[in-house]
Amino acid sequence: MEELRQHLEEMLNETLYQIIISNPRVKGDAFKVKIRPILLREQLFFQETVSKDTKVYHQNLDKQEAVERIVSYMENDFKQLEAESISAKLTVLVSKKGKATIKKAVHKKDAVQAGLKPDLSHNRSKKYILEEGKPVPFLIDLGVQNKEGKIIKAHYDKFKQINRYLEFVEDILPVFEKDKPVHIIDFGCGKSYLTFALYYYLHELQGYDTCITGLDLKKDVIEHCNSLAEKYGYEKLTFLHGDIAKFQGNGDVDMVVTLHACDTATDYALKNAVDWNAKVILSVPCCQHEVNGQIENELLAPILKYGLIKERMSALLTDAVRANLLEEKGYETQILEFIDMEHTPKNILIRAVKKGKEGKSDVHHVTEFFHISPTLQKLL
Repeated sequence: MEELRQHLEEMLNETLYQIIISNPRVKGDAFKVKIRPILLREQLFFQETVSKDTKVYHQNLDKQEAVERIVSYMENDFKQLEAESISAKLTVLVSKKGKATIKKAVHKKDAVQAGLKPDLSHNRSKKYILEEGKPVPFLIDLGVQNKEGKIIKAHYDKFKQINRYLEFVEDILPVFEKDKPVHIIDFGCGKSYLTFALYYYLHELQGYDTCITGLDLKKDVIEHCNSLAEKYGYEKLTFLHGDIAKFQGNGDVDMVVTLHACDTATDYALKNAVDWNAKVILSVPCCQHEVNGQIENELLAPILKYGLIKERMSALLTDAVRANLLEEKGYETQILEFIDMEHTPKNILIRAVKKGKEGKSDVHHVTEFFHISPTLQKLL
């Protein structure tokens, strides 16, 4: 790796755009590392951003620390590196046997002169899907934006939550065909700011022919949401009064959304999604009481005697079982962090994408071990 070290010594300066280290040798740990130059108190550092699961970790390194860290990553942890500066581009590929292939391309003089200077600011503003400074009608009515599009400080967390939600949707867009209508059911839509965000993103920003039906038990909320949809000209966004467990639908559904549907209402929504063969499921469960009332295990009795621990274990167990049951029905399922824990403990999102291969999991061993019988397991 001496050759790599020499190249890094040359490239790690204020002309570096970024270095991306990817393709981990072992799954389950960090899956990507980014390094970029920053100025702190007029001194040049290199900010390392390590991506693990759904979280990122930052650390500022001096040049020599950064060089040694990158060399170590390529010796032990990753197979691919791409670095680009104003003047050059570096690529490193490491084979299964540990042999490194290093290629460096020097940019032409005119390209160097025309190149943009790297952004050395410490805290770069995040680029959101719904942009700051661009007025969006439903965000203004929600009090998240003013009429000029500026985010109201007290509601910045809600603005981030909406964008985080749309990022989850953005990831699964390739599942939908652009020339066909996308039919979505939103169970337990409530005040529906995320439903409006979903319609706005898919229809207005991405150009999909989007049809969304929101379902909720509160008649006044449904009336209010329908009036807002009409106000904004969202012709294919409608809201209905009804119970998730009894809702039939017509079976022509591409995506099912269930955000904070209480307790077993989530299970009925997931059952409907599976029956309709929905391509995508997004679910943020809430108020999970069922398993908490069933869970029983002699071995874990010293732990389960604490109410708070029992409650949290039950909630996590419920969602893990749900995810496994969806996998049995042919869905590729992830459990993701919806928003930061500091805002709410109910922050788990289940995202499932239909892949078609059904099979059996060992989740029944888990339910037997804890003496539980979750509703979704019975429904499926």
